[in-house]
Amino acid sequence: MIRFILSFFGSVFSLITSGLVVAALMVGAIFWMYARDLPNHEELANYAPKTISRIYSGEGRLIDEFAEERRLFAPSDEIPDLVKAAFISAEDKNFYVHKGYDPRGMASAFVDAVQSRGQNLRGASTITQQVMKNFLLSGDRTGERKIKELILASRIEKTLSKDQILELYLNEIFLGQNSYGVAAAAQTYFNKTLSELAPQEAAYLAALPKAPSTYHPVREAERALSRRNFVLREMFENGFIDQANYDAALDAPLLTVQNGDYPAFRESLPPRDYFTDEIRRQLSRDFGEGEFFGGGLTIRATIEPEMQTVAAKALRSGLEKYDRGRGVWRGTGVTIPTDQLGAEENWRAALRGVKVSRDIEGWYPAVVLELGNSSARIGIESVAEDEDGHWIPAKDVTWARKQLEDGKLGKKATKASDLLAVGDVVHVRQMTKDSDGSFIRWTLRQVPEVQGGFMAMDVNTGRVIAMQGGFSYQESVFNRATQATRQPGSSFKPLVYATALDSGFSPATIVIDAPIEIDSGGKIWRPKNASNKFYGPTPLRTGIERSRNLMTVRLAQEIGMDTVARYAERFGVYDRMEPFLANSLGSQETTLFRMVASYAMFANGGERVEPTLVDRVQDRWGTTIYRHDTRSCTDCELASLEPGKSPEIVSNRERVINAITAYQLTSMMRGVVDRGTASGSVNLPVPTAGKTGTTNDAKDVWFVGFTSNIVAGCYIGYDVPRSLGRGASGGGMCGPVFDAFMEEATKKYGGGKFKVPPGGRFIKIDRFSGARLPNDASGDFVVAEYFRDGEEPIFGIGAMIDGGFAMGSNLPLFGRGEGEPATGSEVTTATGRKATVGPKASFGSVSSGGLY
Repeated sequence: MIRFILSFFGSVFSLITSGLVVAALMVGAIFWMYARDLPNHEELANYAPKTISRIYSGEGRLIDEFAEERRLFAPSDEIPDLVKAAFISAEDKNFYVHKGYDPRGMASAFVDAVQSRGQNLRGASTITQQVMKNFLLSGDRTGERKIKELILASRIEKTLSKDQILELYLNEIFLGQNSYGVAAAAQTYFNKTLSELAPQEAAYLAALPKAPSTYHPVREAERALSRRNFVLREMFENGFIDQANYDAALDAPLLTVQNGDYPAFRESLPPRDYFTDEIRRQLSRDFGEGEFFGGGLTIRATIEPEMQTVAAKALRSGLEKYDRGRGVWRGTGVTIPTDQLGAEENWRAALRGVKVSRDIEGWYPAVVLELGNSSARIGIESVAEDEDGHWIPAKDVTWARKQLEDGKLGKKATKASDLLAVGDVVHVRQMTKDSDGSFIRWTLRQVPEVQGGFMAMDVNTGRVIAMQGGFSYQESVFNRATQATRQPGSSFKPLVYATALDSGFSPATIVIDAPIEIDSGGKIWRPKNASNKFYGPTPLRTGIERSRNLMTVRLAQEIGMDTVARYAERFGVYDRMEPFLANSLGSQETTLFRMVASYAMFANGGERVEPTLVDRVQDRWGTTIYRHDTRSCTDCELASLEPGKSPEIVSNRERVINAITAYQLTSMMRGVVDRGTASGSVNLPVPTAGKTGTTNDAKDVWFVGFTSNIVAGCYIGYDVPRSLGRGASGGGMCGPVFDAFMEEATKKYGGGKFKVPPGGRFIKIDRFSGARLPNDASGDFVVAEYFRDGEEPIFGIGAMIDGGFAMGSNLPLFGRGEGEPATGSEVTTATGRKATVGPKASFGSVSSGGLY
């Protein structure tokens, strides 16, 4: 019997042993099979996650950030123990004990599943396993993935330390609200750094990895609070926090950014504008979108925030002045249903959800709540209600007529209800007294239909200090300073004159201002001056000061449009300029960005300067991968310099034009500001040069100008080109924008006399006749022109250029003191026909400083 029993148990034991061996072999075979062709876990040692690229101003202030995945990488030694404890308690309390997987946790999960008959399924993955799943495997819930996960987890534990594995986990996990990693999540939910988190806040973050949307702090507040308290209990039971901290954290409410308890981090940044968006566009092109949005770049921008504000204000003022002068009310076109306007909290909530521009300094979104006999009561975003409410009085609307749905205009407004209806969303700003800034009333505003661009940069370094691409970035992200290609009109003429001066012409050269007829593709082109008149032989200087179209065409014909085109391409105005005579008057489109950069080369003496919005770019490790300024400082490595001596900066820039040519043209463009087409609008306390431009039918108006160190330019026009109307001009519309900006710029950057290059001498001439004058001559007709040494210029009629065209026989020399004649005159055209030209320009043919 005993033998039988022993034999039976021996057989059972053998069967069990054999079964275990077979099972072990099968498990081993399975693991061997799945262990083949696994991803290389050692690559995790070189982990470089997608992180935020940040843009800083020159002073080091954060002004914008871009990211595909909003992640701030935090090294393990910078993650507080409290945060680590929260996640270990919530996800893997045996993390520092197990070897990549937790058998007890797996067994416990299996028992729970069996006891609940499959109703209570929970994962048993360790933090190490989750790292493997997130980095090297898919998220499929299959046995195959689980086996691979176990294999890789055991391998990575032999390669990386526990802290390194935890660092990977805490920087990679998705925690909702487009936040990846604990550092970004702390900022997103609490606007705090990791070191500032309280226990209850760390516990809430640790509650999120399972399902962030399930524990949203607003939509799922009760579930979020319950899960947070569970993590706190685990932290307490695991000994990470004491009883006092546990009790205090348990009683604390769930305060988050999403609940409005803390301001959002984004609110600490200035609103995104054209400048930083253009940096995004350019660096995405140069480095690739993947690197820009995920490379963790640190970008030092050239922007001067103070001057950017001035630029935006100056351009907006110019655009709004024109828009209000038209007297047409369009409003925002947005309305709020009247059933949402009852209680104050209702209309405020509705107004917050309306999409209108909120980046215009001093402007507030508002909604019309009530119409009185003559006034309108409004509710204003972010402005508390007065006892009597806020009102738009009748006298504030009398400037406008409402644009009706059919495009026609209504009657001129005499009361608020002529323009407004209850529920209309509008913009308002405070009207204040100039004397003391005291409040007068609220006044209606609207985003103009007309648009424009402005840009300013350092003439020596190319650093763009301000750029405004339109009235409001939130209204339209299209950057009209860099993306809009427009006809520069007469602002292109300096390039023609520079070509001439570099080709042997002098400021004393006389050019014929007379009728021209050109066979252009079987059609006769008859260019005209802005005034629709002709002035006969005129010195070069007067041609640019008065923006004479006919003189420019003759000059371009004389030197050759191929030569002009080469110069325009050399200055970077065009990549390829078509050599048509009409292009000498600026008919070929270019950008404000290019035009401003070309004028900088006049201002700095003729050296090439590349405009840039970025001083330096560093990668995630702090290595400089781009630096704009390539000049070398020969003395900067010395311990000290002699008293009064500054470091010597060596420039290796290419010379675009002769330095004397650049100075001659600068002097001539000073005349544009002092007595020419910009004299009524540009009035700065330092020497200033520039050129106006107004294209055919006044579809675009320009002014580009410079002092000794800053160049700036403006253009204004409709996005879909159409006439700005009779009387529109570059001097009248863009000149004040330039002047308003440069008035503040000169306070900050100063300005002095333009540097006179060596190799020349000053000779006084009559600016009307081009005749040489004695050295002691004086008067408003006297100008000291700079001539090259060794050059014997011909003065007066002897230096006459007709450009290959016949001139009118009855036109006298442009006389001293003459302006624009007020009466018509009869002239003889190049074909011998008689023509009478009148005193006023026809905007159907040409406008001031115009294209044709």
